[in-house]
Amino acid sequence: MVEQLKPRYSVAWTNKIAEIPQAEWDALAMPLKTPFLEWEWLHNMESSGSATAKAGWLPNHLTVWRDRTLVAAAPLYLKGHSYGEFVFDHQWADLAARLGVQYYPKLLGMSPFTPAEGYRFLIAPGEDEDEITELMVWAIDHFCQEQGISGCNFLYADPEWRQVMERHGFVSWLHHSYIWQNQGFQTFDDYLAVFNANQRRNIKRERKAVESAGLRLESMTGDAITKSLLSSVYHFYADTCDKFGWWGSKYLTRRFFEQLHPNYCHRIVVFAVFGEQNPHHPIGMSFCLTKGDQLYGRYWGATQDFDNLHFDTCYYTPIEWAIANGIQTFDPGAGGRHKKRRGFPATPNHSLHRFYEPRLDHILRSYIDKVNDAEQQEIDAINQDLPFKQANG
Repeated sequence: MVEQLKPRYSVAWTNKIAEIPQAEWDALAMPLKTPFLEWEWLHNMESSGSATAKAGWLPNHLTVWRDRTLVAAAPLYLKGHSYGEFVFDHQWADLAARLGVQYYPKLLGMSPFTPAEGYRFLIAPGEDEDEITELMVWAIDHFCQEQGISGCNFLYADPEWRQVMERHGFVSWLHHSYIWQNQGFQTFDDYLAVFNANQRRNIKRERKAVESAGLRLESMTGDAITKSLLSSVYHFYADTCDKFGWWGSKYLTRRFFEQLHPNYCHRIVVFAVFGEQNPHHPIGMSFCLTKGDQLYGRYWGATQDFDNLHFDTCYYTPIEWAIANGIQTFDPGAGGRHKKRRGFPATPNHSLHRFYEPRLDHILRSYIDKVNDAEQQEIDAINQDLPFKQANG
């Protein structure tokens, strides 16, 4: 009798990250640059009611095991809409509707509501990465085809991993974020020195306006991050979202912020604004995360309107903190109208796509080069207009 060999790896899907031991998941996630694929952050998204089936984000995580050891994972979600992704694929959904193709649900790989580069499969060091990647792609393809899922999308892909997935047939779609790079700055004045004289004066004027209003900005990290402070972060976040009405993107619950305490406080930096009338109660703040030499701006808000407070709280004071703490890159979050004038060049990022419906797949592959060329032209045009000395003589 011929002995049947046991497969080297096995795959499993789960709708709850809580079913996976935190230590095993984080053994895969902690070595990465991004903090947004760590167990605590993703679990908090689910347990707080923020990323759930009811919200249109059904967790559907893929895991790979060698015997009982977790050797790889991919945080994935079945999406019933395209909100909270910040990669706007509505044109593809509209095209699918014209073709009579059901676009939703789709399978999505990203950290929910987090437009920050770094998504990739989590694979244990020492394992055969090529073999496991091939197995995971096969499992995703099989699942989508068996369930009639229109496509699989990975957003804000890690640049090196993107090249791997292109070899597996995924198509890259070019986008851009606005990312500050530390050019060896030792002081805030070093940062100012890269601008032309007009913009340098403008930034100084904006910071002076905040100081003249009697406002003081303070950075808070570690033990200074209390549960009540995080509850206040939610208040400011919600207020900002409400000001934009339907476009406000208020996806996170109060519970999400409060549950970050105490286990995720080591990643948090809050830049709080205090006024003269109540010097111990913040009237505004920005909420950031940090890991290694990276800083990520996420949310902000203020109870009162002050000229230029947004710029100081979300850009200048975090940059000052970043320089003092050896940060090399600062991603201030989605949007860009104000960022390029303050030293955040347009920086390429990519999403990865595969359609399982032949007509959608054909159209994607036929036109994506033109789409990407147009996006690259936009990136070049933005960066030619930056207020730096080099760009203005």
